[in-house]
Amino acid sequence: MNEPDRQEFEDFVRKIEPGLRRAFFAALGVQHGRDATAEALAWAWENWPKVKDMTNPTGYLFRVGQSQSRKKRVRPVFVRDDWHEPLVEPQLGRVLADLSEAQRTAVILVYAFGWTLREVAALNGTKVTSVQTHLERGLRKLRLAMGVEERA
Repeated sequence: MNEPDRQEFEDFVRKIEPGLRRAFFAALGVQHGRDATAEALAWAWENWPKVKDMTNPTGYLFRVGQSQSRKKRVRPVFVRDDWHEPLVEPQLGRVLADLSEAQRTAVILVYAFGWTLREVAALNGTKVTSVQTHLERGLRKLRLAMGVEERA
């Protein structure tokens, strides 16, 4: 890769890596999310001429990382046995892991990272209404599993 392409790729990574990493953390947990981020960016490096001309490279790379993680059949991990955060419900990690990947991704990206429904839809390559449905179902499952009443 020549120097201008290398600089363009580095700028691209600086721009998209934080959002891509958060999306993988939401979908796969911290450790598997790190691995998927690295694999997706490595794929982007190897295929830079193709990636740089894409209209939604972040969404494409998200699917690349998802595909790689599915090959490994990973289960998301959101808590460590030796970690305790007093401001976080202890059951939350386990309950999040029990949500579907689409529900967990929507819930974490929207409520933990402040993404809009439109941003999540662009990442997943879905409609905003689909993200809204996953978000509502995920929240309903979380509330039920944690014994939290929904306020009217």
